[in-house]
Amino acid sequence: MKEKINLAINGKPMKIVCISDHFMKESFYADCLAKFEGIELIANPYFGAKTRKEMRVMVHNIETNGSHAYELSQEIYDAVKEADLLMVHLCPVPRELMMAAPNLKYILSNRGGTENVDLKAAKELGIPVLNNPGHNGNAVAELTIGHMISETRNMARAHMSLKEGRWRENFPNVGRVYELRGKTIGLVGFGTIGRLVAEKLQPFHVNIIATDPAITPDDPDIIKYNVTLTDLQTVMKESDIVSLHARNEKKEIIIGKEQFDLMKPTAVFVNTARAYMVDYDYLAKILEEKKITGAALEVFPVEPLPQDSPFVFLDNVSLTNHRGGDTVNCYSDCPEYLISELYKLIFEGKKPKFYID
Repeated sequence: MKEKINLAINGKPMKIVCISDHFMKESFYADCLAKFEGIELIANPYFGAKTRKEMRVMVHNIETNGSHAYELSQEIYDAVKEADLLMVHLCPVPRELMMAAPNLKYILSNRGGTENVDLKAAKELGIPVLNNPGHNGNAVAELTIGHMISETRNMARAHMSLKEGRWRENFPNVGRVYELRGKTIGLVGFGTIGRLVAEKLQPFHVNIIATDPAITPDDPDIIKYNVTLTDLQTVMKESDIVSLHARNEKKEIIIGKEQFDLMKPTAVFVNTARAYMVDYDYLAKILEEKKITGAALEVFPVEPLPQDSPFVFLDNVSLTNHRGGDTVNCYSDCPEYLISELYKLIFEGKKPKFYID
C-alpha cells in the first residue's frame, strides 16, 4: 500500500478550506484529501448557482470582471478565519477574503485562469497562488482537434442535414475538402494547451507553425513536436488552419481585421481560447463574404450566444457552447495535483510550474 504524503508541519496538520461549486463537487475534494495526511478539512462551503446554465453565466462574468464580480456569503468569510490553505475553483478570492484569513499561507486555484483571484492583493499580503492551467488542457486540446476535423470535413453540417431528412452533397467548402495530412496548422499561443494540440497532431502528419512571444526556438517542446516558431503575421498568412490558444491579460484583440485579411481564402479559423482576443464582428463579415472558408468557435463575446448572432445563420461555421474543458476528470483530478505540487514546494523546495508569488 502506497504511503500517504504527509503535509503536517512540526506535527501540526495544515487547516484547509475547500470551496465547492457546480463543477468542483464536494466529493472531489473528499476523494483527494483522503490520499494525504497532515491536512485537515475545516470547512467546505458552496459558491455560486446550482445549475450548469446559471453557473456558465457566472463564469463568464467572473472572467470579465474578476475577483469582485460577486459578493461572497458570510458563510465563506467565516469559514476561512482559521485556514492555512484556501482551495477554490470558481469562487472569487478578493482582498477582503484574504484579510479575513490571518493564517492564510497559500491559495490553491483549480483552474487555469486567475481572473477570480486578486493577484495584486495576494502579492501585497505575501500569499503565493498555485493554479493549474493544465487542469482542462487535455479536454480543450481534444475538442480543438475535433473542431479542426468537424469544420473541414462538414461533420456538423452533414449531421444536421441527415437529422432533417436531407442527404446533402453541396457544402460551402465544396472543392476544398482536404485531409489534415500535409496541411499547415498555425498555433497562436504555445502554452499548455497549444503544446497538447501540437502533441495530438503528430499522427496526422501536418506541418505545425506557432507564434508565442514567451517561447524561444530552443524550447524542448518546439523541438520535440517539430514546430517552427515564427511571428503572428506568418502564422495567419501561411496556415491552412489557424487555432488560437493564447492568453492576453490586457484583454485586447490580437486577431482583428489586419490579421484576418492575411488568411488564405481556403483557410479555417478555430477559437477554443477566449473571445475577447478576436474581432468577432469582422470574423462574421469575412465568413459571410466567404473571404475565408470557415471557422469553428467554442467561445463568444456574449454567452449564452444570442439567437440573433450572425454566426447562428452562417453555414460555414461550427459552434460549440463553451464546454471544451468540461469533463469530469478535468475537475476531479485537479485538487490532488495542486496539493502534490504544494508538498513539493514546502518540503522539497521545488517551485511549481504555475506559481505566482
